[in-house]
Formats: sequence, C-alpha cells, structure tokens
Amino acid sequence: MLALSRKKDEAIVINDNIEIKIIDIKGDQVKIGISAPKSVPIYRKEVYAQIQDSNKEAVQSVNREALKQLFHK
Repeated sequence: MLALSRKKDEAIVINDNIEIKIIDIKGDQVKIGISAPKSVPIYRKEVYAQIQDSNKEAVQSVNREALKQLFHK
C-alpha cells in the first residue's frame, strides 16, 4: 500500500485518468472528490462489501440442475 500525505486542495492522479482530490478536512473527517471515467465503478468499501456478499448469496441460491437443463436442450 502506498501512503501519501495530502493537504486541502491537493490531489493524486492514478493511471492518467483518475484524480482524487482532498476537498475539506474537519476534525477526523476528510471529504474527497474523485474524477474518473464513467466506466470506472467507484464504491465506498462497506457498500462494495455488501454488493460482494449479495452476489455470493445469489450464486449460492441458483438451482444448478435447472440451469444445466436449460442450456442442454
């Protein structure tokens, strides 16, 4: 992991097309802005974890035998 120090209004650039800028700092909270192409999904980590969990549950709930029959007709 790369750890960088940034001040308000400073930014970092990732891969020529993603910019992360420090917008504001209040106490222990930091507000960041992210500029990226629309094709790049951006999630808060806790939301991403929920999406991953939901996807795993969905895969586990699939009736594999019914799916096999659907594709072997």
